[in-house]
Amino acid sequence: MLYDAFEVQADIAEQTRAWGRVLHDAISPWTRAGYQEPVTWWSAGARMMMRAGLTFTRPAYGIDTVRVGNRDVPVTEETVAATPFATLLRFRKDIDSEQPKVLVVAPMSGHFATLLRGTVKTLLPDHDVYITDWHNARDVPVEAGPFAFDDYVDHLIRFLEAMGERSHLLAVCQPAVQALVAATVMAQTKNPAAPRSMTLMAGPVDCRISPTSVNQLATSKPIEWFEKNLIATVPRRHKGAGRRVYPGFVQVAAFVSMNAKRHVQGHADLFWHLANGDTERAAAIESFYDEYFAVLDLPAEFYIETVRTVFQEYTLAKNELSYRGNRIDTRAVRRTALMTVEGERDDICAVGQTMAAHDLCSSLPPHMKSHHLQAGVGHYGVFSGRKWEAQTYPLVRNFIQSHS
Repeated sequence: MLYDAFEVQADIAEQTRAWGRVLHDAISPWTRAGYQEPVTWWSAGARMMMRAGLTFTRPAYGIDTVRVGNRDVPVTEETVAATPFATLLRFRKDIDSEQPKVLVVAPMSGHFATLLRGTVKTLLPDHDVYITDWHNARDVPVEAGPFAFDDYVDHLIRFLEAMGERSHLLAVCQPAVQALVAATVMAQTKNPAAPRSMTLMAGPVDCRISPTSVNQLATSKPIEWFEKNLIATVPRRHKGAGRRVYPGFVQVAAFVSMNAKRHVQGHADLFWHLANGDTERAAAIESFYDEYFAVLDLPAEFYIETVRTVFQEYTLAKNELSYRGNRIDTRAVRRTALMTVEGERDDICAVGQTMAAHDLCSSLPPHMKSHHLQAGVGHYGVFSGRKWEAQTYPLVRNFIQSHS
């Protein structure tokens, strides 16, 4: 019923967008002729109508070139490996020199991996960059089977093996947990493709530390409540019909509600920028919401297991987590260097939650550990924006280089 109700709203939004296009086309001759208010208001309103609703289509990365040294180098996207649930995507550069291979582990949390476009673009000049490009679960046929917590870890191990030895991990947000588990499993099995380093950025390694509103929500209800109220069945019109999912539109709605005033103001600003002809500022806001409102569904098994093990039982934080039925021990990590990064104002993953990984990896010597607290940034500022590029990234780059 949850998904069916949303589909009705989605159909209404589609009609709203269609009427917005009709209205905008009708007003365009007037705006081109130089008419001002109220014509520009009508035009701006039509543009806002054209943006109604969400999209389940992955946006393009749009990284065609990158500056390497003193020249612009073409970038092409290359599929290295693929499963029904994800693609290992490489951003191949036309250069002769060898650079450290970095697997960017994108969160599976309601948005596409393209949310890390800026992170990838910053890394590209100095690294051979790969990313976990997760597929929308509602487009994965039920015949592909389930996708749970251990399957996520399996994907990271498989992708690192496809990349080859001497690779590095960089996990953003939620997958900091799975990245640490994958590194531990590969250390215990002496897998030659075990990463040389892992950089965990704003990830919920130990949610007992300074719980945020996200953490409190996870512990305020029994796991059965999440299964009953937040899990839906994909309708028949989609390829994944019958698959149980945690819908992306539910997750995005939760994110929006956390900063409702900010998003209302953002859309008000967009309207007035459009009405006043400030196309540059309007385009920046539109670009952000094009990405923010492009959502993907999560497999129900993965979502429920993550809530239970990471946010309720804290099994990794207690070093009690099991993988494929066997207990793992994070003290087995001895050859994979560890860097953690946190944001001073992060209201999703509080200060200290990611740094907890250092206590878990107690076998690592001090020279193989590093921590950075980025002042003046919230959650997204840890891995995107000016302070990420100017202050955090140089430290991450040097850490990866020193352990290559």
